[in-house]
Amino acid sequence: MSIFSKKQDPNDIPKVSDTMREIYDAMKTKGYDPVNQFVGYLLSGDPMYIPGAVRPKIRAFDRDEILEELVKNYFER
Repeated sequence: MSIFSKKQDPNDIPKVSDTMREIYDAMKTKGYDPVNQFVGYLLSGDPMYIPGAVRPKIRAFDRDEILEELVKNYFER
């Protein structure tokens, strides 16, 4: 282990679901249709579907992670 590496506190790691909710709210505030915007982003990978203020937050996750979270939540409800 390097003396420069810092062990990250698990509580500091953002959750996909929390981030998705935050981005959803930002889209609604901007007057966008969040479902269409998320689908566009997930299919294309083009970050322009996500408002600029929250774009870095969604890019913290791979699209695969986001899809996994969406499918998991769909079947668990």
